[in-house]
Amino acid sequence: MTEASESLNFIEQIIEEDLANGMSKDSLRFRFPPEPNGYLHIGHAASICLNFGLGERYNAPVNLRFDDTNPAKEEQEYVDAIKNDIEWLGFQWATECYSSDYFQQLYDWAIELIKKGKAYVDGQSSEAMAEQKGTPTTPGVASPHRDQSVEMNLDLFERMKNGEFEAGRYVLRAKIDMASSNMLMRDPLLYRIINKAHHRTGSDWCIYPMYDWAHGESDYIEQVSHSICTLEFKSHRELYDWFLDQIYDNDKLRPKQREFARRNLSYTVMSKRKLLELVQSKTVSGWDDPRMPTISGLRRRGYTPESIRKFSEVSGITKRDSVTDVSLLEFCIREDLNKTATRVMGVVDPVKLIITNYPEGKEEMLVADNNPEDSNSGTHEVPFSRELYIEKEDFKEEAGNKFFRLTLGNEVRLKNAYIIKGESVVKDGNGNITEIHCTADLDSKSGSGTEASLRKVKGTLHWVSIKHAVKAEVREYDRLFLDEAPDAHEDKDFMEFINPDSLKIIKEAYVEPFLKEAKLNDKFQFQRLGYFTLDKEATQGHLIFNKTVGLRDSWAKQQPQEAKPQNQPAANNQPQGHRSAINEIQKISKKYTNLSGAKLEAARADIAKLAEDIAYDELEPLFYTAAKKVGTRIGVMIALGVLLKNGVERNEKIEAFIEAGLADSNELLVAEAKAL
Repeated sequence: MTEASESLNFIEQIIEEDLANGMSKDSLRFRFPPEPNGYLHIGHAASICLNFGLGERYNAPVNLRFDDTNPAKEEQEYVDAIKNDIEWLGFQWATECYSSDYFQQLYDWAIELIKKGKAYVDGQSSEAMAEQKGTPTTPGVASPHRDQSVEMNLDLFERMKNGEFEAGRYVLRAKIDMASSNMLMRDPLLYRIINKAHHRTGSDWCIYPMYDWAHGESDYIEQVSHSICTLEFKSHRELYDWFLDQIYDNDKLRPKQREFARRNLSYTVMSKRKLLELVQSKTVSGWDDPRMPTISGLRRRGYTPESIRKFSEVSGITKRDSVTDVSLLEFCIREDLNKTATRVMGVVDPVKLIITNYPEGKEEMLVADNNPEDSNSGTHEVPFSRELYIEKEDFKEEAGNKFFRLTLGNEVRLKNAYIIKGESVVKDGNGNITEIHCTADLDSKSGSGTEASLRKVKGTLHWVSIKHAVKAEVREYDRLFLDEAPDAHEDKDFMEFINPDSLKIIKEAYVEPFLKEAKLNDKFQFQRLGYFTLDKEATQGHLIFNKTVGLRDSWAKQQPQEAKPQNQPAANNQPQGHRSAINEIQKISKKYTNLSGAKLEAARADIAKLAEDIAYDELEPLFYTAAKKVGTRIGVMIALGVLLKNGVERNEKIEAFIEAGLADSNELLVAEAKAL
């Protein structure tokens, strides 16, 4: 295998082999075939990115085909939502198609099957037919209707079409092999009666083709070259091919079905039926609730098309079903928003702070960078005054040496402003702090160039001027389920694992006035709090911000592997040697806290040596390792020291990781953090 082919996923390798064996590149055509019975979720994004990505790679058309064969579950609302999601992800289909476009052709082919003795009408109950199918180890039993005459089958099928029977009275079955080892080949259903109007064809039909019959034949009609399905359809491939055999014309292209593993995500469910249950039970506010794994829910929460496409890319295309940790998705959005989100200040749990030596009535406008990661992002002004809001958690009257925020007698810097020192507090009758009084070093204004402005203090706080503050509602979202795999328990319903604290609404947060001009789809980093976006329910007089994701992973649960996430973006883009170096660091670090003496020193030296061969982008995802995995965090801190020594520039994420290390209870981790 050539070096170039090794970089291809296995679907692309199949296509390359077909081209090498004589298939014309002009005959390549793909499709994305959703059923419009719900909103698309993050799992569908993998299929969207795969199929449309193949179209981009080979400059081939990609159809959007709705497999709309069940009017009992399908609605125009879902069609519209699916189209919107695909366009939002940045893809454009060649032709918009519907299986319902082919109802007449599918019916005509079914008539031909009956005439050839390859299909028959069965009037038994579904229970009787299921019992007759046998088991995977025992052959089935032929239906008593299997050998009825062609004339009777044609008559019954015509009457089914004309609406003479109630739903469930008759079905049309293919006559294949009741002893087949593949249960799907044991005379599968072709048509059933559904007395319900279709969202496109109205009441023209009361019989509707089964998915297996419609899917492959629709591929054939559209001359799709490669029909890419998820792994659960692998056993359907034999039936797919049998159906094609019945109608195939040698002068036309024959579609090829191939399967890849579906994408499952931890701490959620991916079944549209179960997602619908969440909506109908009002557990969530709708399909686009920001806690839902739907593309529309992720969009409302603040996810970007780029982050979802990146997630699909780094998750990869595989042949085996697996669960991808949601932390990888969160990593992808953090990476994207770090580059693009405008930095602002907001306080969600405010306490009043008064700078006693700042002149009363004085106001000044300070300059804040919109995004330090983007030199072209510009700046905006932030009003400053004597009275401010800061976060309650950013102040303690007394604290240990691991608390790097404001305390009495200690200094911190106000972001973009002055260094202040805590002096005293005012409390109410219940002992709650209502005011914090402090003094400012009025020569220490950020960016002023004075000697005082260059002084270093350990903590930096965000704030909002009370006089200029804009009240806002903030919605903080946690994972919807408490269990990593809520629908994997045979003895429990997935709804039992709902997280009762998955939504926290803060009615009285305060933000800087710059955010009065916020627009839908704008992305912001609230300094030190996380990434936020304006919600669709916001109005000019009532700002509502959804928290997309925090600045770092706060969840303790991680996958058993120390690598978190294992299939991180940077590692996938690095040579094999780089991946082994980062993995080796994790392997050594896992046992680090169990070592002592010479073995400990040797382990530290090995990590430092390996760190010479890794890139910062490989190390950064490990900043979010669970707090309880101290060994890994120590190893990451050691490696970070090597990278900083070699010229890696400090940034907010590095500072946050070091600050967390300094605040830890493990002496080894604190020592490594102090060294940085």
